[in-house]
Amino acid sequence: MQPRFIAIKSALVDDIEHGRLAPGDQVESENQLAQRFEVSRMTARRALSELVAEGILARTQGVGTFVADSRPMSSMLTIKGIKDEILARGHDYQCRVVTREKRVATPSESRWLGVKEASPVYFTSLIHYENALPVQLENRWVNPHWAPDYLKQDFTAMTPNYYLNQVAPLTEADHVVSAVLPENDTAEKLMITPSSPCLQINRRTYSARGIVSVATLTHPGERYRLGGHLDFT
Repeated sequence: MQPRFIAIKSALVDDIEHGRLAPGDQVESENQLAQRFEVSRMTARRALSELVAEGILARTQGVGTFVADSRPMSSMLTIKGIKDEILARGHDYQCRVVTREKRVATPSESRWLGVKEASPVYFTSLIHYENALPVQLENRWVNPHWAPDYLKQDFTAMTPNYYLNQVAPLTEADHVVSAVLPENDTAEKLMITPSSPCLQINRRTYSARGIVSVATLTHPGERYRLGGHLDFT
């Protein structure tokens, strides 16, 4: 039997997905949920808190908890793989590998990765899908010195983010978030028009040994957003 707080989460998500709760609607309080599901208030609070942390609900102190913007949301404070984000929402995840190749580093790529110009680098381009819709185009350059078997991996089963964190555990990251208009090729891959605004994250990750990878993550703005819940207590 699944834990009771998961049953509460599933019921609320089902109400949202089937239109019984719309963005901006107030959800039941902890006391009301505890009564409805015959659980403790603490169990109901955990269900609501996790949905807030996942960006599905938004909490206003002293007012209540409401259904958030219906687009999926990724945290700005943690680096979480796109597959984990999608599965955590209870949605279907798929990945298509567009490009997987060994390249010669251009001057800009050598600066990004901290390698010599014209030295070998690995490059992959993947499209990540949520419920059959593309939500992220991932273009990633990898330093082969820290992940020599990178190109041998099956990225339809395991994301680059997960694999790289196994072979070169993440210690630091830089990232910049921008609003961009997609190039024609990017728009085609994401199944949007070139006039559709996108959210783009440029991220460089480090292990204790050095720079591991640089990634450009492009999301259709209408299907994705960034945010998170901060608790200063």
